[in-house]
Amino acid sequence: MTPLGRFILATLCGLVLAGLVHLATVLAIPYLAAGDALARSRATLANDTSVLVHAAAVGGPPDSASAQTPPAEGWLPPQDPAVAVGVCAYDLDDGPVRITAETGPLLETIALHGRNGAYYAITDQAAVRGTVELVIMTRRQFDEALASADEDERNRDMRIVAPSRQGFVSVRVLAALPSQQAQANEAARSVSCTIDGPDE
Repeated sequence: MTPLGRFILATLCGLVLAGLVHLATVLAIPYLAAGDALARSRATLANDTSVLVHAAAVGGPPDSASAQTPPAEGWLPPQDPAVAVGVCAYDLDDGPVRITAETGPLLETIALHGRNGAYYAITDQAAVRGTVELVIMTRRQFDEALASADEDERNRDMRIVAPSRQGFVSVRVLAALPSQQAQANEAARSVSCTIDGPDE
């Protein structure tokens, strides 16, 4: 092989190797990061309601009522000052998790997040009689719930099969006017996140 051919072959091999290392590094970041949103939200795991991590006010502080909650600054990207953000973590090893939100006049969104990002989102437009109710389950828990369901009884639960056993729920409430900021903050911190039942 000529010197030029060897140079081209070595260059191509180097580029392919560099590309593989780069790809592996990018794909490994979510699993190696110690301070990702999932890890930081786990401080809220013992709470029965969502915890306010960004208040709907310019420079609004996070909820000081919960000492377990990490500050919003540092793990949340800059948020719209008119939006209140609440978070609650879940672990499906303890059983299915029921998320209940009472809706009001303010726009409210609920997003479910797993290790690889958001996998389900809903707005207050899906509320039935002023309440949004979700039950997050593993595939096994979902199958068991179907098997034990009474065929004559109507079930209003919206059941969501999670891609992983651990995750968190983010609640965003928009305060369109400054006078609505307190109401938005209260709505973002009042979403119920409770274990629905033991994982039999």
